[in-house]
Amino acid sequence: MDDSKCMVNIAKFYLEFTVDESCGKCTPCRIGTKRMQEILQKICDGKGEKGDLEKLEQLANNIKRASLCGLGQTAPNPVLSTLKYFKDEYTAHIRDKLCPAGECKALANIKIDPTKCKGCGLCKKNCPVGAISGEIKQPHKIDPDVCIKCGLCMTKCPFKAINK
Repeated sequence: MDDSKCMVNIAKFYLEFTVDESCGKCTPCRIGTKRMQEILQKICDGKGEKGDLEKLEQLANNIKRASLCGLGQTAPNPVLSTLKYFKDEYTAHIRDKLCPAGECKALANIKIDPTKCKGCGLCKKNCPVGAISGEIKQPHKIDPDVCIKCGLCMTKCPFKAINK
């Protein structure tokens, strides 16, 4: 993995697996991992709040201590590890509403580079919500208030002028 991967999203991915695989016998694993998953989803959706990291850490430690089996006892490890080594990414998601890796769709900030845009209009034509404006052969612009961050414009741009 490199800096193109969002560590918050990676932790959420592993926790989703654990939630799906939990047998449900013990409450810490059955309910605790689900609550951790909900907090991580909230953070990835750009709705993280001050105090969420402390809740995550407290939940993780309680689940590790109180779970009956190895699955529950190790389930919080990806979250604890990413919190320890990549806390700045969590902070960026919560405080700055920004995903440094650009993976979290809700936190994406899609922009058109005017130096690369040739004004071909393919992005504008393919935008499902009409968030892109501009004249032919002139650099186009994205209205961030209208953009749904689907990324379709990025896939259609032949000049790679649109980035997160």
